[in-house]
Amino acid sequence: MNRLDTLRAVALQFLGDSNHRMDGAQDDQHQDLTLFVQNLLKEMQGRFQTMSDSIINRIDDMGSRIDDLEKSIAELIQEAGAEDGDRNLAASSGALR
Repeated sequence: MNRLDTLRAVALQFLGDSNHRMDGAQDDQHQDLTLFVQNLLKEMQGRFQTMSDSIINRIDDMGSRIDDLEKSIAELIQEAGAEDGDRNLAASSGALR
């Protein structure tokens, strides 16, 4: 039984039996249900925070990879431009002779 099913069962039991219990027992069950829900919400918040942190780390990693890729592309373009300049210079020197 997962936590949601447990929560449903406890809530149904609490609501279904509330007419047959004394006030003290109702308070105890109400407190139990409240604690269960609070713990469940804390657990969900922790899991959400963990997932959020993981997503943010992956986005940061992706950003770093994109920056590295842009830098590599810029270097390749610069090298290609320098090689083209050397070829053009060599071609014009040969034509002048």
